[in-house]
Amino acid sequence: MTLPRFGSLVDGATPSAGAESFTELAQAGGARVERIASHAVTNGEWHEQAWPEFVLLVAGSAALEFADGSTRNLKRGDWAFLPAHCRHCVTWTDPAGETLWLAVHLPTG
Repeated sequence: MTLPRFGSLVDGATPSAGAESFTELAQAGGARVERIASHAVTNGEWHEQAWPEFVLLVAGSAALEFADGSTRNLKRGDWAFLPAHCRHCVTWTDPAGETLWLAVHLPTG
């Protein structure tokens, strides 16, 4: 019998300034749930994943840039659905504190 697991999104690694930390929280059926903490990111790296991703901004604020040059500013409670191969970059997170994301990586099927 598998027992339930519990935790808190506020618990976890705090990245250094300009960095992000990634913690896998759960996975099942080809999906993966991840905690992402960002601290004062001003020019992140580009991501282009082979799977769709749903992200929820839990705390802080951030800006996402896309390959077409568009930018979307996010605040606490905002979410985004990024289709597979959607090239994106976190270009800014709130320098006043940690920006916390909940990411769900979905199967490609």
